[in-house]
Amino acid sequence: MEKSIIVKSTVGLHASLAAKIVQAANMYSVDINLHYHDKTVDVKSILGLMSLAIPSGENVVIEATGDQAEAAINDIATILER
Repeated sequence: MEKSIIVKSTVGLHASLAAKIVQAANMYSVDINLHYHDKTVDVKSILGLMSLAIPSGENVVIEATGDQAEAAINDIATILER
């Protein structure tokens, strides 16, 4: 399952936002990745997320597999769309 999301934080994907995403992702037993341009990172890796340096207004795709994929994607989407 995957979902396309626009990062709405005015400063983009910064450290505290990345930490919230990792914390939310770790609540689920799923494999979950974030795709930005030609890069893919594990959402459970704060360093991976920070390495993307995603600015505000950019489109990303979250992809997850597992029984809780939909719930995990929705939680992470909520964080990114604030």
